[in-house]
Amino acid sequence: MAADIVNLRQFRKQKARNEKEKQAEQNRLSFGRSKTEKNLTSALNEKAEKALDQGRLEKGDGGADRD
Repeated sequence: MAADIVNLRQFRKQKARNEKEKQAEQNRLSFGRSKTEKNLTSALNEKAEKALDQGRLEKGDGGADRD
């Protein structure tokens, strides 16, 4: 006979949490990247960094060896 007592503040907070979780799930589906995409990006970044390091000039002593 007694109705369940509901704390409206807690109910609103739980509803807001559920809506945020639903939005987060949608964002993960829309903007998330697969493991292969992440690996590809990582490999490309490493390749670019390696190419950049190979082109780097070594620092000398200021040209003191020149005559």
